Amino acid sequence: MGSSSFITIAIDGGAASGKSSTSRALSSRFGLMHVDTGAHYRTVSLALVRAGVTPDDAEKAAQELKSIPLDTVVSGNNARLAINGEVPDDADLRTPEINAVVAQFATLPCVRRFLYDYQRGQVAVAKQRDFAGLIMEGRDIGSVILPEADLRLFLEADPVARAARRAAEGRVDAVAQRDKIDASRATAPLVCPEGATKIDSTYLTLEEVVEKIAGMISALLNK
Repeated sequence: MGSSSFITIAIDGGAASGKSSTSRALSSRFGLMHVDTGAHYRTVSLALVRAGVTPDDAEKAAQELKSIPLDTVVSGNNARLAINGEVPDDADLRTPEINAVVAQFATLPCVRRFLYDYQRGQVAVAKQRDFAGLIMEGRDIGSVILPEADLRLFLEADPVARAARRAAEGRVDAVAQRDKIDASRATAPLVCPEGATKIDSTYLTLEEVVEKIAGMISALLNK
C-alpha cells in the first residue's frame, strides 16, 4: 500500500500503552493524518447506548447499525468519526459508562464489520487531503485493518504502569480487564502481528518512544 511519497503506519497495543500520545506526536512531526480507531469504537458504543442497545444483544446492535451513517471530519492532522454529521465530545466518549461497555461492544462481529471498510477507507481520505501518509492506532490495525502497512508497531507496557498512567490523567479505566476482553475475543483479537516491531514502553518516556519510532519512519522515507 505504501510508496515513496505516501507511507502507512499501524500502531497497536493495549489500553494506556501510549498509542495515542505517540501517534499524535508522530503525525505532527511527519505530516501524517492521525486516526484513532479506539475512538471509533467508543463513538459507535455511545451511539448504541443512546439507542438503548446493550452489548449482550448482538441482533439489536446489528439492526441499529444499519441506520447509522458514518463520515470523517478532519481537523488539523486528526481524522474523527462523525455519526449523523456529529463528532462526539471526547468527554462523552470516556465516561465510566462507555469505559465499561466499549470492549464488549468491540467483541461483536457486527460492530467490527461495520467499521472495517470505513477504517480501511481512511487511507484514501489521507491521500485526498494531501497528507504525507497515515498513522492509524488501535488493537487490530497491523493484523486486520492495514496488514500491508509500511511500518507495523506493537506498544506494550506493564499493566500496573498503564493503570498508573490512566490515574495520572484523572481517568478510571480497567486496563487489564479491557485487554483480557480484547485479547480473547473471537473476531480480530488484540495480538502483536507477525512481523511487527514490539516496543515495551514501561520504562521509557513518551519522548523516548517517539524518537525510537521517528528513527524508523525516517529510515523508511530515506530509502
